[in-house]
Amino acid sequence: MPDLPTPQDASEAALFSECWDAVLAYADLCTSGSTAAAQLGREAFAHGIREARAADAGPVRASGRRPVRLPRIPLLLTAVRTTAAAWEEAGQGHKLDPDLRLWLNSDKAARYTGPPLRRPLALRGLRDLQQADAELLWLAEVEALPLSLVARRLGLDPAAADDELQQVRTLFRDRCHRNHLDTPMDARCRSYARLLDAVTRAPAADAPGDLSRHLATCVQCAEAAACLRLHGGGLPGALAGGVIGWGGLAYLERRRRAAEVRLGAGRPGRAELAAGEPEDGAQKARVARNGLLVAAVLVSALALGVSMMPFGGSGDDLGARGDAGRQPVADPELSVPSVPSLPPATSKPAGKATESTGKSQKPGKPESSDRRTEPQGTSSPTDRAEGRESEDDPTCRVEYDLVNQWPDGFQATVTVTTNESLDSWRVSWSFRDGQQVGQIWDASVSQNGSRVTATAADYNRSVQAGDDLAFGFISSWHGKNSPPYDFELNGRDCAKA
Repeated sequence: MPDLPTPQDASEAALFSECWDAVLAYADLCTSGSTAAAQLGREAFAHGIREARAADAGPVRASGRRPVRLPRIPLLLTAVRTTAAAWEEAGQGHKLDPDLRLWLNSDKAARYTGPPLRRPLALRGLRDLQQADAELLWLAEVEALPLSLVARRLGLDPAAADDELQQVRTLFRDRCHRNHLDTPMDARCRSYARLLDAVTRAPAADAPGDLSRHLATCVQCAEAAACLRLHGGGLPGALAGGVIGWGGLAYLERRRRAAEVRLGAGRPGRAELAAGEPEDGAQKARVARNGLLVAAVLVSALALGVSMMPFGGSGDDLGARGDAGRQPVADPELSVPSVPSLPPATSKPAGKATESTGKSQKPGKPESSDRRTEPQGTSSPTDRAEGRESEDDPTCRVEYDLVNQWPDGFQATVTVTTNESLDSWRVSWSFRDGQQVGQIWDASVSQNGSRVTATAADYNRSVQAGDDLAFGFISSWHGKNSPPYDFELNGRDCAKA
């Protein structure tokens, strides 16, 4: 089984991560098991990358442009299909999905390798576009990525990306219409060609009864109608089915779900989660943190004052010090628990929360120099209570999703919700069972032993308060695959969602 090709530079490495995710998703549809999916994906990926590099290094036309070809992701997906066909011919068809095997041995599959004018209309239309236009159309329509993200990846102006996409859709339609007229067809289909063009141009136009009946029985004209009608949401299905072939619609649905996971879509909105609260997520987070901080200060100050009064003197000082840093109480009905007296003990400070948040030590919490003279039974309960309060209100929450797993590897996604705006981000976690991350997308990765760190890509560094950041990766495992733990965002602890 061939290894994945080595990226030639950093930009190609980022592209490989995104493409490998798409290839593995389609290979999983085409095979009967996860082991076969990984094998088919690797072989197809290596074959497709070699084909793409050969085309890039090929001779330039007299017009100054290289020969047109499919964008990188659909090119690799067609490589999965052709590799599966090679498996079938070589006697390895038992590794493939039974329905795919039937399709590979039918006339439907022969269309993709037969005469060019008989090939699917969407495939021909996408190949006729310039490389950048075809990339924009595929990423926005089939991969279901937000247009702003697609614009950044392709170096487009995000403000003009919507107009650019509309122009590309129109270009694609024109190419498909021209190719439809060039396709050999019988007289009946030819008579409907102009009517089909006119009907599909109008957003709300209904097909006449005779044309509708014809489309129900003629696969070639129905395929043309799907490519020519840009309204109604049928374009992604036409692209996926026409370019990929078998399993195109299933791949389309899988990629849409993957995009929702990566981007945190499909979750209840903040208004649904907290009806009646302020709409500003950052403001809500600050109010909650301030309320908990004030509660911790009051509990700590009162405990120290009660415990130190029998010894005289110092209690007033500590109480005054606690009052000096007071903020308005968020909940006036907060009840203060009684503090029991404990035997002499040296308390363990909740240093991790303090260090990770980067805030100064809270009032009522003695410095290390004061602990030697501290009265008995004053620091331990308040420190532990304060540590619990901080952990109950983390600055971020993380959701880990195991998407797929096979005998020696797995695919997973990580979604982090942050309560604070970020100019850049770094997510770290630890593995328990020696897992090693090999591929990652929407981030760059480094690993030191069991500790893994994912760093933001150039296009997704900024995250607004209350929003999500997400990335996915592929990792190896042996023997056991326990979920990761100890997640941190920019050095701060994250709670499990």
